[in-house]
Amino acid sequence: MIVTITLNPSLDITITVDGLAVDETNRWTHSRLYAGGKGIDVSRAIHEMGGRSVAYGFIGGSPGRQVEILLDKEGVPFSFTPIERDTRTNFIITDTKTSQQTRIDAPGPRISREEFERFQNKLRQIHPKPDMIVVGGSVPRGVPGNIYYDFIMEAKDYKVRCSLDSDGQWLEEGIKAKPYLIKPNVREAEALLKTELSTEEVIIDAALNLVETGIEVVVISRGKGGLIAATKRRIVKAVPPEVKVKSAVGAGDCTIAGLALKLVHEEPLIEACRLAVAMGTAAVLTPGTELCHRADVERLLPQVKAWEVAVKPRAKAFFPAT
Repeated sequence: MIVTITLNPSLDITITVDGLAVDETNRWTHSRLYAGGKGIDVSRAIHEMGGRSVAYGFIGGSPGRQVEILLDKEGVPFSFTPIERDTRTNFIITDTKTSQQTRIDAPGPRISREEFERFQNKLRQIHPKPDMIVVGGSVPRGVPGNIYYDFIMEAKDYKVRCSLDSDGQWLEEGIKAKPYLIKPNVREAEALLKTELSTEEVIIDAALNLVETGIEVVVISRGKGGLIAATKRRIVKAVPPEVKVKSAVGAGDCTIAGLALKLVHEEPLIEACRLAVAMGTAAVLTPGTELCHRADVERLLPQVKAWEVAVKPRAKAFFPAT
């Protein structure tokens, strides 16, 4: 079983407009609600592919209840910790004329000390022990900024592997605990390493340097360019077929789900990357945060190109080891 942790879940409202006009009245042509947040999206994608996952996190108010109803309709198991304040509401606006997408995300509620302690106790009581824990996304107010470090270190005490997908300070703090897997995109990796990753060779070097710090699997996603994954023994590149993008929201979360689904069963890295790219690509075919559909994944999977990359001798790491 794969457990996901979403500290700052959301009720996502997707709105479609036919030409977004600034300083004018806009009328939407379509609107839909989705349960959102990185971990929740990973659980939804795993469930869609027939895997077992339970979503954990904080939930509160009418928006939170709506998130639970939406997950229940999809059949996604969850075990949330209730809080007094409302779960945040995000807006995703898609302009069909320009194919541009705008996100307006709320910061989220403040979590009290008592709520945080109840959440921690719930996690410690998970039984049986999960095969992997996936943590990621933003951290709400009231929760320590180094929380991902603490999660990963405690999971290690129970010999449970952790996958971390976040950015900024949360990623910087989290990798100090040496998680099993991280999956930044190029922009997030550049911010983490404080250097430009302008070529494939430099991206590979960056991934290998991160592996040398103690992270077992480093995956750097490249959008339509696919991904590059590194371990101590292998470098894998996986590239998707060309598709028409409807919405990129949730594609990275589907990618993480694909990696987790294969790696928890000790399948080869190349197969994990192949499924990850197929799921991430399938996600962009759907509107809003609808995520991937299993039929699309199975259709795209044979079209994903994946191969091992020969590694050239490298220079010294270009960033301090964490």
